[in-house]
Amino acid sequence: MRRNRSAIGTPVVMVLLTGAMGLSMMHFFLLGALGPQVVRTLSLSPTLLGATTTVSCAVAALSSPLSGRMVDRVGPRRSLVVLMATAAAALLLIGVAPGPLVLLASVALGGLAQALANPATNSAIAADAPAEHRALITGVKQSGVQLAALAAGLPLAWLSAAAGWRVVAWVMAAVAAGAALWGALALPVDRIDRTGRPTAPRPPLLPRGTVAWLLVLSVPLGGGIACVNTYITLYATDELGLGDTQAAALVAVVGGAGIVGRMACSRAARSPQRTRELPALLLTGSVVATLLLAFTVQLPLLVWFAAAAIGLCAVSVNAVTMMLVLQDTPPEQAGHDSAMVSAGFFAGFALTPPLFGLLVDSSGRWTTGWLLVAAEFTGAALLATAWRLREAGRARRSRPVPPGATGAPGADRGEDQGRRGE
Repeated sequence: MRRNRSAIGTPVVMVLLTGAMGLSMMHFFLLGALGPQVVRTLSLSPTLLGATTTVSCAVAALSSPLSGRMVDRVGPRRSLVVLMATAAAALLLIGVAPGPLVLLASVALGGLAQALANPATNSAIAADAPAEHRALITGVKQSGVQLAALAAGLPLAWLSAAAGWRVVAWVMAAVAAGAALWGALALPVDRIDRTGRPTAPRPPLLPRGTVAWLLVLSVPLGGGIACVNTYITLYATDELGLGDTQAAALVAVVGGAGIVGRMACSRAARSPQRTRELPALLLTGSVVATLLLAFTVQLPLLVWFAAAAIGLCAVSVNAVTMMLVLQDTPPEQAGHDSAMVSAGFFAGFALTPPLFGLLVDSSGRWTTGWLLVAAEFTGAALLATAWRLREAGRARRSRPVPPGATGAPGADRGEDQGRRGE
């Protein structure tokens, strides 16, 4: 019965929210971790493998604004069920793909699931979770993305070595279908169910303030992360001489470190001020980690440390942006604003991997591609720093002036107003 459904923050719902985040990206991580096997089976070029990321994330970026409005109108429970059912269909289609065209169609379908992930889960948190617990809950559910990377890089890679990558896709399709059914039975009732009509007002067409800054910042952030996820296994096998299973383990390292980083950020984000400081710090660390990755040709052992550092820093930034959205957005608009920031993130995912592949193909050097990623993280770090300085300036200007204070901003204005009122 509906009254027995679990509330946000309970273990059942936390598992579903975390699982929804992971399943929305599972097609992406499977193709990244098992890329060498898929390339050989379907006779793909590295550039075409990168195109799977482009298609998936282009669909996610273009459909994100609509998905955000849909979530705000129909509610997070229904949206989460649609998300997981769509992910199941995409994974099933990957498993039967006879060639590149069907593979591209399957990842396009997966892009629709990606577009729903942050709006639906953030809307559920904003609607029912206490404000003081939202950062922690957001950090936990965002770790689902990296749990998917961890699963793709270790147990699913082992299953693929034993039974083939198609079996892995079918197994995960069954998991996603089961999660959709479980979500329909266990998630909290949407507000639309209780009132009988939509509750969300129409949001502004263009994002403003914090959401606009986070959208722009997310473009280079998403581009850099996409290149790491898409190409690190091919780089490890082609350039560093690692085997398929070892190379897939790099995706697991990025995912495992990302879980640690996102959970640490949820603990650190105990105040709005501290949360706003995190993006610039994490992105600076991401630049250093990518430069380390660029020079692992000389010392291949460093690739493991570089992968872990990218997971700790770059992968954690996206979770922090979602915390900032929930911090600054009214609950009834959480789906829309989350979708707008996600659109920027997925636009970066769509645009950069083909450019990375072309740079590597034309130069014959993987280092050129990794320097592109370092440049993207540098741009994102500069944007995060500029936004933080802007927010700090606004906070200083809005600070009230103590009675009788002189020489402080606004003191003369207060005296003039007092004189005009006499």
